[in-house]
Amino acid sequence: MSTAAATSSRPGEVLADLLPASRVRDVALVIGGAALTGLAAQISLPVPGSPVPVTGQTFAALLVGTALGARRGFLSLAVYALVGMAGVPWFAGGGSGAAAPSFGYVLGMLLASTVVGALARRGADRSVLRTAGTMLVGEAIIYAVGVPYLALATGMSASAAIAAGLTPFLIGDALKAALAMGVLPTAWKLADKK
Repeated sequence: MSTAAATSSRPGEVLADLLPASRVRDVALVIGGAALTGLAAQISLPVPGSPVPVTGQTFAALLVGTALGARRGFLSLAVYALVGMAGVPWFAGGGSGAAAPSFGYVLGMLLASTVVGALARRGADRSVLRTAGTMLVGEAIIYAVGVPYLALATGMSASAAIAAGLTPFLIGDALKAALAMGVLPTAWKLADKK
């Protein structure tokens, strides 16, 4: 079935809405989204000259927001952030707490998951091009919060924070967006066939 048909046959839904509705489902999805983000954060590669590693965390946060929708995506990332601030070592590289220079990216992910979830509810995850745009918006939000936080937390200038906290990650983010561009529209096509 075409992407246009998939969009019109399930207006206003996100992938999580395809599961039978219940409070238990919603709680499980929120906790599962937080856990997925925490696990993906453990895929962490240091970047020379930067206190911010490359992780799977941003991809997971955007995927959680898109699949769960704005409210559940926000709650998942809020649980992730609060539990990490409380000491659970599931931020990048097994870190925890709000003192790390990269904590601004966690805050950006919280906002980004909400925005991409709202966009997904409007069908922004149904086609390759719309998914690409949605992921780019999400990544831009993460950087808009994370890079200034990095500058403030480390005393870096704006240009140094951009060089350490944005530029080295652009290629990886393009690859993550490409992965999402394949996964999300395909999931909708499969769901529409059932």
